[in-house]
Amino acid sequence: MSQHTGDPRGAHPDKRTLRREFLAVRNALPEDDVRETERLVAERALDLAELATARTVAAYVSVGHEPGTGALLDALRARGTRVLLPVLLDDNDLDWGAYEGASSLVRVRHPGKMALLEPGGERLGPDAVLAADAVLLPGLAVDGRGMRLGRGGGSYDRVLARLAAAGAHPALVVLLHDVEVVAHLPEEAHDKAVDAVVTPSGVRRFN
Repeated sequence: MSQHTGDPRGAHPDKRTLRREFLAVRNALPEDDVRETERLVAERALDLAELATARTVAAYVSVGHEPGTGALLDALRARGTRVLLPVLLDDNDLDWGAYEGASSLVRVRHPGKMALLEPGGERLGPDAVLAADAVLLPGLAVDGRGMRLGRGGGSYDRVLARLAAAGAHPALVVLLHDVEVVAHLPEEAHDKAVDAVVTPSGVRRFN
């Protein structure tokens, strides 16, 4: 896995600069690689003990050149796992709804943001995530300590804070491309390490 520090100039760029760099690399990935990544990441993730034993998994619908989650969502649902998907609220917090298959998703355009596929059924409330045995987190990168670089909207910071406040400790798993696992990322006081990263080449766990 890459030992890239996130900055080719050797300095310590802020997270905004890093996000632009990681997004540029991700967006340049060939479509064939993105499709193959979806298949491999689903395969690796389904073998995780944390997902195999989970009754409820909070996940998300991938966008752009993120490692695709469609195959994984369907496989989890097929084996009887309850899958929750996020609904973006006006304040960037997340509500949740149950995943009932690809046909149950609706495309929602949020002002000033990209269109997202969200569950079209009943809204379960922001606290629904507290029932999850595992939470799949989107991200742009993760480092050798398990520190995750998100997109900067703060939605999942709120989710993680909600889990911590309730004393809930689901397994935290991020899905990434291989090149997005790096040696070191900047962190802030509110940042929380994930338990594992799944990439096409395998699973890496963090302490």
